[in-house]
Amino acid sequence: MRVALHSLVREGLEDDYDSTHATVPADLVESFARVGIHDWTIWRSGRDLFHVVDCDDFEAALTALDSDPANARWQDMIGPFVDHFKTVGPGYTGMIVPRVWRLSEQD
Repeated sequence: MRVALHSLVREGLEDDYDSTHATVPADLVESFARVGIHDWTIWRSGRDLFHVVDCDDFEAALTALDSDPANARWQDMIGPFVDHFKTVGPGYTGMIVPRVWRLSEQD
């Protein structure tokens, strides 16, 4: 599955976010693979972050990462830069931006 997310960087920390997020730790990459996250891309426009996550099951992956030590260390590092995720509902599935259209699926 492929999902989109939208989050915001804290004001004034945009460049610091970019430099901190230039790479993620190898143990987190291993955790992503273990929980079924195959790719995660982030774009930034001003304070807005747009994520595309390719994974087996987004909710299951994030739930598994809740108790993962590598993810906890990463959240401690990157968390101070992130203001919040925009949500459309509760839980991890509420983080997913609803898809409106896809060219390859149009008749």
